[in-house]
Amino acid sequence: MTDMTEGFCAPKTTSTTSTTTPGDGERELRPALMRGWKRRCPSCGGGPMLKGYLKVRDECPVCGEALHHHRADDGPAYLTILIVGHLMAPLLGFVFIEFRPDPLVLVALFSIGTVALSLFLLPRLKGMIVAFQWAKRMHGFENDD
Repeated sequence: MTDMTEGFCAPKTTSTTSTTTPGDGERELRPALMRGWKRRCPSCGGGPMLKGYLKVRDECPVCGEALHHHRADDGPAYLTILIVGHLMAPLLGFVFIEFRPDPLVLVALFSIGTVALSLFLLPRLKGMIVAFQWAKRMHGFENDD
């Protein structure tokens, strides 16, 4: 009888040795995330992480930490939508029930508020995602020390 679990095994890796061990050179997550929120280099906190509004620099101009490894992709946009939606939807319901403003006023105010909050959060969340990847040594950040 054939083993049915044979096709469901995880792929074998070619290397069994790891370049980093869990206790060797761990990076603190909280300071890295706070630096990311401030859009600063997750390593030194001195240099700007972003060049422009959302473009991540290839390396920190202060400490030289390589930042080009990041894979933020659509994560910041998803988190922004999640946070803004969870803040604005209940607020919209509350304002409508309590104050009964004219629908055009309501749409105008909440459209401006939603766009403003999204524009505020998006680069900060991108900085936090890049900092998280740096702290957890993901996507090429593992050998930068």
